[in-house]
Amino acid sequence: MTEAMKTNGAKMTYLSKTLILCAGLALAACTNPDRFENQNTVDLGGSGAGLAGSAQDPTSPAYFQQTIGDRVLFAVDQSSLSDAAQATLNGQANWLGSNPDYTAVIEGHADEQGTREYNLALGARRANAVQEYLVSRGVAPNRLKVVSYGKERPIEICSEESCYTQNRRAVTVLAAGLSS
Repeated sequence: MTEAMKTNGAKMTYLSKTLILCAGLALAACTNPDRFENQNTVDLGGSGAGLAGSAQDPTSPAYFQQTIGDRVLFAVDQSSLSDAAQATLNGQANWLGSNPDYTAVIEGHADEQGTREYNLALGARRANAVQEYLVSRGVAPNRLKVVSYGKERPIEICSEESCYTQNRRAVTVLAAGLSS
């Protein structure tokens, strides 16, 4: 065996090992089951009944998210609000009315079916439907912003109806932001 062949063989072995290691790391990263599960959460700190930021404090974002509900679901290719969605949004409107220091971003989402462009437009229609409903219930329009993520931020990843259902949603994300 020539010296050049030995050197090339050593380079190939090193390269192969490096590629296998990188592939293994990439696969390990893909196995995270809750890829976007906490994308809309705020670090609220603290625990215990009545503390700011706890789910027991009716003025906290944790209460809004866990008790009122921060998301509504939609039917396939629809942006109309179901009775259940309207009930959740009534609670959101009441909470926002009682907590005027908060603003909200309404995120529109879609399932993976359809083109990227179609789903971005559908997500926008869903977010706008939520915004319009909240405004009709007395929330000032300047406190609400909308954004569409289409199918880019799924919370469930699979090709089954149970996953699609969870991804057809609008999420109301709170932010402190209005100064008096």
